[in-house]
Amino acid sequence: MNRQVKRLMISAAALLLVAAPAVQVEAWGSSGHRVIGVAAMRHLPGDLPAFLRTAGAAADVGEYSREPDRWKGAGQPHDRERDTAHFVDMDDEGRVMDARGMTMADLPRLKSEYDATLIRAGLDVDKAGYLPYAIMDAWQNLERDFAYWRVLTAAEAREPDLAKQAWYRADRERREQLILRDIGVLSHFVGDASQPHHTTIHFNGWAGETNPEGFTKSRRTHGDFEGAFTSRTLRLDAVEAAMAPPNVEGFDLRARTASHLNATLTTVIPFYRMEKAGAFKDADPRGAVFVNERLAAGASELRDFVSAAWRVSANSSIGWPAVKVAEVEAGRVDPWTSMVGED
Repeated sequence: MNRQVKRLMISAAALLLVAAPAVQVEAWGSSGHRVIGVAAMRHLPGDLPAFLRTAGAAADVGEYSREPDRWKGAGQPHDRERDTAHFVDMDDEGRVMDARGMTMADLPRLKSEYDATLIRAGLDVDKAGYLPYAIMDAWQNLERDFAYWRVLTAAEAREPDLAKQAWYRADRERREQLILRDIGVLSHFVGDASQPHHTTIHFNGWAGETNPEGFTKSRRTHGDFEGAFTSRTLRLDAVEAAMAPPNVEGFDLRARTASHLNATLTTVIPFYRMEKAGAFKDADPRGAVFVNERLAAGASELRDFVSAAWRVSANSSIGWPAVKVAEVEAGRVDPWTSMVGED
């Protein structure tokens, strides 16, 4: 059996696994993240590179979507820094932690400025989380990937020197693997941002001094929802059916990140009302709809974030000395030194 046939068989098996209704894995840590990555990749628009629009690429991204959770346990400072990338705790008014924190629309330009602002306000940075910055950082990394891929592809097609052409080809193939991995990382954080508990101070039972609707305070709330219940009720076909239409016109990274997080925050109280009504027990259809809609929100955003990164990359400059992607694609600039390095 050759490598390509074997890979396609593995990819098909992975897609069947995602579609199964009763996969016993760790939900948003595994099956939820996996289905977000797969669904998004299966719905990429046709203007993206063909290597992304295959069953194998979808399966790969599904697995890479779990990667930031699999980084855990490396030790300090790695874990303390990266574990807080998975969430941002907002109060019911959309401010980080409480009234002293900023809204998503008012996020400082840099994470270091965000940390400093929270500290000055007397808030604990580690408890606040920095999910919006994790999303933006991952998107910018993907945009770089795409810009390099564009240059490498154009240069490979035009290069008459066979040795240089071979280098371009090898580097393009390396870049394709990086792209899949980096889409997976972006998928993870965009997916975290679609899970209500990753956007709220009520991340594991209702928090705070007031609880007018008598919501649960159980410390099992978060895990029970994104664990066994989600793995029992998610379905790839239901997720795909609930995905929103593509929306990348006028894409602004900061604004889109903020709107995604704020939209998820609005589902926190509905979640707790449903939990109180028993919707997340057994295979209650109300809970199943909620799970698949939340996964679909993550998949829709990921599809659009990837598509926007591809579009923006066409107008980028990369390498050193810097070359414009558009100039290379038009055949007006030789990128060899910029790609290989002057030294």
